[in-house]
Amino acid sequence: MSTATAKQQGSGPVLDWAAGHGPVTGALSATTGAFAVATTGAATAMPPGWALAVGAAGALGHTIVGLRVRNAGRTLATRAASWLVGAGWTTWAMTHGPLTWAALGSLATIGVGIGAAARSAALFEEAREEEALAAEQREIARELSAERRAIAAEWIERIQRICHISVRVHGVEKWDTGAGYSLDLEPEGGITYDRIAQYSVTLSADAKLPHGCTATASPGIHQGRTILDVTTVNVLQDDRPYPNDYGPLSVLTGIPWGVRTNAELVPAYLREQCALVVGPTGSGKTNMVHTILAGFARAEDVLTWVIDLNAGSAGLPWVLPALNGELEREDGKPVRPGIDWLAGTHEEALTMLDAALAIGLHRKKAYQDVLSKANTDLLPISPKIPQIMLVIDEGAEILVSTDRQMKELAKKILEVIRMLRAMGLRTVLTALGATGSVLGNLMIRREGKVRVALTGGETEGMDLGKMFPGRRGLRVDQAPYQGAGFMGTPESPAALFKAWRILPNQIREITAATSERHPRLDDVSAKAAGPAYARRWDAERTAWMRDHTPDSRAGTEPSTATGSGLNLSALRNEPEAPPHENEMLRRFRAEIDAQFGTAPEPPATGAEPPAPGGLNLSALNREPEQDSPAQRAALALLLASGTEGTGASAIARALTDEYGTTRQTVVRWLQEWSKDGTAVRVGEGTKARYVHRDNAPGTPPES
Repeated sequence: MSTATAKQQGSGPVLDWAAGHGPVTGALSATTGAFAVATTGAATAMPPGWALAVGAAGALGHTIVGLRVRNAGRTLATRAASWLVGAGWTTWAMTHGPLTWAALGSLATIGVGIGAAARSAALFEEAREEEALAAEQREIARELSAERRAIAAEWIERIQRICHISVRVHGVEKWDTGAGYSLDLEPEGGITYDRIAQYSVTLSADAKLPHGCTATASPGIHQGRTILDVTTVNVLQDDRPYPNDYGPLSVLTGIPWGVRTNAELVPAYLREQCALVVGPTGSGKTNMVHTILAGFARAEDVLTWVIDLNAGSAGLPWVLPALNGELEREDGKPVRPGIDWLAGTHEEALTMLDAALAIGLHRKKAYQDVLSKANTDLLPISPKIPQIMLVIDEGAEILVSTDRQMKELAKKILEVIRMLRAMGLRTVLTALGATGSVLGNLMIRREGKVRVALTGGETEGMDLGKMFPGRRGLRVDQAPYQGAGFMGTPESPAALFKAWRILPNQIREITAATSERHPRLDDVSAKAAGPAYARRWDAERTAWMRDHTPDSRAGTEPSTATGSGLNLSALRNEPEAPPHENEMLRRFRAEIDAQFGTAPEPPATGAEPPAPGGLNLSALNREPEQDSPAQRAALALLLASGTEGTGASAIARALTDEYGTTRQTVVRWLQEWSKDGTAVRVGEGTKARYVHRDNAPGTPPES
């Protein structure tokens, strides 16, 4: 508001000249107008009949307008009488003089009468309009009531005929989306909702509901009442785009993962609960994971850690655009990744889980004063002390795997689930199916109360009875579409739902829009996590994200051995075979080499030494078999570098022209050789170099 306007309002009451007249202002305007006309007419000898003619015209005009807008007869008579009385007084005052006490007194009396009559007419019109609206609403209610009574009668008869249960309908509520309605039922004889729920499929078929629509029974306001949700429009078939509203969320108020068939949001409350998401290939499970990550990215009090041993594919879209500088913010600041940590290898996953356990255990000791002040045993989660959500793709399979490395991961995952609920560390596990092996773990069943089953029409390995125990009437064929399935939480019983469809461009938009919203790990937790967390985005730790060099043997150089015998180089250019075929091929090659001598052996003891002047690579004969000629060449360069050693950049430059090897690939090789003892790392940071173990200080010379 401007200063001039404020001063004007402060100087006195503001008159709205565009507003209509009320009873008081209308009467005042009529009387002052009549007095002004009478005074002017008397002074100028105006013929008195003119005022009477004007009054008659005004009365006629208002009557015509009132008829058009369908005013009541009382209103028409009041307005016409006001014009005629005012015109009559003006005519009389012009003849006898308007400045006498008789003229002024009669004018005041006329003004009061006009105001009272106008007020009475206005009240009558308001009452008349309200009565008309009420009558309209009653008519609509009668129509709706008739329709609801018909629906209620139909379902009373249907439930009696199919379920052999007598019910009373207390109400029928139509959904605002127009996709169905709900009935509030009271079964007789103390029958509970689950008796009706087991007939869900039969009731849906008898009602001739479209495919994808169901009649689902759920608990009512008490144990003797049942809510029957009837879907009449298939909302599961078409994709539902992820909402464009990327506003803030909180783990304390729930994070929506999709919508029910009645278009209501389905929130997941994960402050104390873990989650389990199952779905076979093609059911939309990967898209569901991205939807979950989007919700966590929007939360102001959540840090997301992702473990995906399948090349980190679940988290890469949330990380690489930010790390590669492809996203920009309006203020020019760098965009942070959409997730806080990504592990795509077994070693990085172990590092992440160790950090999570260290954080949780340290929080238990360091935040005792916070718990005491809040008078709670649950750590108060906020942007200052964020919750850590571990999203583990196919994590349920890890927990039941018999592989030694997977067992190591599973042990730590279960420790996080079992020990760190109060300290704000929870998990979201995914699986390919709802099988007994996946759901056989008591910890998953007890802690993972937020459950999602994306069916995709797949029946194998989708035991909904085990996934949602105690929930009857759920069948896979009710949701045969991608992204459709069942979701159940402690607050909302398992029922049909549709996951949002999120596209790669939305992932980039959410990453940029929520970059500043991500909380920072609190100092107490960051100290407990140590360098493993602080250096999670170092180039060496993230090199695997940008390494596009295939690990298969396809494209390797054929053998250049000149020894006589059978040449099997063609086999080395075959695509990588399954594990059992690789084992057969290895044994076959070993037998051929043994029989025909295709692999040249090193010179025997006492044989003629190699010619001087060449590079002695005898040490390579003691190394494990390398994966490719490029890797063997890199190891040879490392050995040739002597005691000075070399770095990844120098090796990559030497191999780029011939093999196209990148620096990130060489870094990975050097790290592997450091772990198995083939190479020794010397120095730190940019001055780090690698020395072959035969050239490292303290290595005894060869005999």
